[in-house]
Amino acid sequence: MHAGPFANIAIGNSSIVADRLALKLVGEDGYVVTEAGFGADIGMEKFFNIKCRESGLKPKCAVIVATVRALKMHGGGPPVSAGKPLANEYKEENIPLVTAGCGNLVKHIENAKKFGVEAVVAINKFKTDTPEEMEVIRQASIAAGAFDAVVSNHWAEGGKGAEALGKAVIAACDATKAENFKYLYDLELPIRAKIEVISKEIYGADGVDFSELAEQQMAQYESSGFGNLPICIAKTQYSFSCDPAAKGVPTGFRIMVREIRSCVGAGFLYPICGDIMTIPGLPTRPGFYDVDIDVETGQVIGLF
Repeated sequence: MHAGPFANIAIGNSSIVADRLALKLVGEDGYVVTEAGFGADIGMEKFFNIKCRESGLKPKCAVIVATVRALKMHGGGPPVSAGKPLANEYKEENIPLVTAGCGNLVKHIENAKKFGVEAVVAINKFKTDTPEEMEVIRQASIAAGAFDAVVSNHWAEGGKGAEALGKAVIAACDATKAENFKYLYDLELPIRAKIEVISKEIYGADGVDFSELAEQQMAQYESSGFGNLPICIAKTQYSFSCDPAAKGVPTGFRIMVREIRSCVGAGFLYPICGDIMTIPGLPTRPGFYDVDIDVETGQVIGLF
């Protein structure tokens, strides 16, 4: 049960009801994996600071999914556009691009550890990835403080391909205590301060600028008794910054808050940052119309 829609424009997480149901089904000795959508800078941050605060549940491990292709893009690879063929850099071995892009993954690992949980990196294997490229990711992850980094090949091997990842997650959970979990900010901080904590600690921004409208809204919410709500920032999912083209780990940038909407019923305040649009840009013709299966070969057609 997903309570999204997306972590770039909303909370981007499964519902608390879904998590509690799963916990009941697996029992005291079981493990529940729940989704926090998009990058760890938005989905994970909102999971910890908003959802866990509301539910009272204390996670022990964050599974950060990484791919060779994504890290190549963050390392300076050619632009990727939907519907256009991938450049050769993404389909052939390129150790320098992977190495350069690992800085982005390292930042996500560091962010996860700020909440007192262990981080396990799932290296989601594609058929064009080479062992050398995946080893670069594994070594960078361990050096950054990840509990483990494991190649997951469930795409090709089903459950068997994710067995090693599952064992790593269990080991990480067993190695930490729920009491280690902590929030990034105190709810009693002023609205401005909470936004600044997220922007500086998670995104790596130098600071935050507020429009005149945002300034008025902060004053209004605090005088109305809503200043102690958590913060759900709407920003691009393509970068730590508000600039979708700024890949890797950008520095020297500031977060611009255009306005701050109140979602009192949902239980948070909703800053709108940069040029983000809060209506998902979905096509009028769903993609599943083009997906089929060849009954003679068993091959899926039109999925990619």
